[in-house]
Amino acid sequence: MIESSPRPASATYCLPRNRRSPGRARLLFRDWAVSLGLGPTAVETGELILGELAANAVLASTGPGRYIELRFALVDGALRIEVSDAGDGTPVVRQPKPLDEHGRGMVLVGALADKWGVAVRSGPGKTVWVVLELSGPDPLTAC
Repeated sequence: MIESSPRPASATYCLPRNRRSPGRARLLFRDWAVSLGLGPTAVETGELILGELAANAVLASTGPGRYIELRFALVDGALRIEVSDAGDGTPVVRQPKPLDEHGRGMVLVGALADKWGVAVRSGPGKTVWVVLELSGPDPLTAC
């Protein structure tokens, strides 16, 4: 009989601060979340949020760090996603003009997250965190 150990309820990754990292972050999150049996809504919402936060960390961060750190965790029935970078800027929810091609990331994060915020790190930079409550049946799989 083959036994497999369960995936940990948290995962941490360090990715280079480059244009490929948001896509890589989404793939890492999807693999982790699916392996834990999270429903499609939680997986897809988490992917979207993480992609936006990782893109902000890559594009908007001007700090000295060459890496971004990702952390995903299941805590008390909720999914917590964190993205840390060495930049000192704080994400801002803007109201983009209808034809703007950029600037909607934090609007999406704010609309999808149950809670979100920014924490100062020891050393340079910040951590942007998001909480998604996972209670109830997944609307994409419920009859």
